[in-house]
Amino acid sequence: MSIQWFPGHMNAARKKAAETMEVTDLVIEVLDARLPQASCNPMVEQLRLHRQRPCLKLLNKSDLADPAATQAWIAYYNSQPNVRAVALSCKNPADVAKIPALCLSLAPHRGVPTKPLRMMIMGIPNVGKSTLMNALLKKRVAKVGDEPAVTKSQQRLYLGKNMTLTDTPGMLWPKIELIGDGLMLAASHAVGTNAVIEEEVATFLAELLLARYPQLVAARYKLNMEHIDGVGVIEGIAERRGFRLKGGDSDFEKAAHTLLLDYRSGALGRISLETPETRQVALAAHQQQQQDKAQRTAALAAEKAAAAAIGKRGS
Repeated sequence: MSIQWFPGHMNAARKKAAETMEVTDLVIEVLDARLPQASCNPMVEQLRLHRQRPCLKLLNKSDLADPAATQAWIAYYNSQPNVRAVALSCKNPADVAKIPALCLSLAPHRGVPTKPLRMMIMGIPNVGKSTLMNALLKKRVAKVGDEPAVTKSQQRLYLGKNMTLTDTPGMLWPKIELIGDGLMLAASHAVGTNAVIEEEVATFLAELLLARYPQLVAARYKLNMEHIDGVGVIEGIAERRGFRLKGGDSDFEKAAHTLLLDYRSGALGRISLETPETRQVALAAHQQQQQDKAQRTAALAAEKAAAAAIGKRGS
């Protein structure tokens, strides 16, 4: 299942972000620590690199992510020019308090009365931007919700002396190239529910958990892990929790929703859906698929051209 979700307000937000980037000194990009690169909007990269703006990448929800994977991602991002990456939980005041100093370290020529530091905070929907904004300013300035895309427009705020912060709506991008990225985003609730089929997303998540965190699945649901697959996990949850439809059949939908909620809340344990290594494998597989598709298209075009040529000679 290929998941795509780019409602109209996101296109308007992209255009507005491009305008604001002109008068921005630094981009604060909030990522989901459980899937940092899948939650990294390529449009943000394009906009900031076009204007040559440094970036502070905040791997939020790090309290829900696998610590080893998070450290690998921090090393990966910190190897990039003009980028600083840190892990945090925006619910932890001590983590949030470090952000202004980190921003100033990336733009040391700003942050004085004559040149205030102008920052723009960006990220995908439901990644915690609004919670972070409220924690930074120590008051409720952004609406927080459980559904993605709560924030719909920009707002400019003052963050202490000589620092301004522009909050932007959560944005995805017009086409999610990797199928796995769309499924990871859906599993993490960054995609509107109208764009996904929860049973398919939960089955994908279950397969991934079986490959990387089988012990957490076994501990949470008390399942027999021998010869089990993703569908079996969902069926097992329905059986163990007594989720039944009228007539006695297993309630697969309710079991799928339970797995997704347990992952999102951290009830399953600290889980990362990708690492720099698995990311490279996924990219290589995608590139190979694209090459194979291009070769098939070229071969089909050649066959049609040859058939057309034979037809002309015959006439």
